[in-house]
Amino acid sequence: EVQLVESGGGLVQPGGSLRLSCAASGFTFGSFDMSWLRQAPGKESEWLSTINSAGGTTYYADAVKGRFTISRDNVQNTLYLQMNKLKPEDTAVYYCAVEYYSDYFRGQGTQVTVSS
Repeated sequence: EVQLVESGGGLVQPGGSLRLSCAASGFTFGSFDMSWLRQAPGKESEWLSTINSAGGTTYYADAVKGRFTISRDNVQNTLYLQMNKLKPEDTAVYYCAVEYYSDYFRGQGTQVTVSS
């Protein structure tokens, strides 16, 4: 069974940083591209970033390019999102996700609140 468990969210001031983690299990983590998404209250889910299976290629949405960095540890089966220069508009529930063959899985999410 594919399981994704996010952690690392919290309350941070504008301009601050957080590092999110996603522990993966139930599938061969190192064989699949992984992504981060977020969803703010009243808004649709927003794709943020994808990293290829080997970790050598990354993609970012314009909204987070230059501020967020996706990475992965294929030994620890963990996906990361380093978030710097956070803004109030980054407030959302953050999810990691994987397209596992014909199915799409995401975790339960971790809340990030950016506020002074």
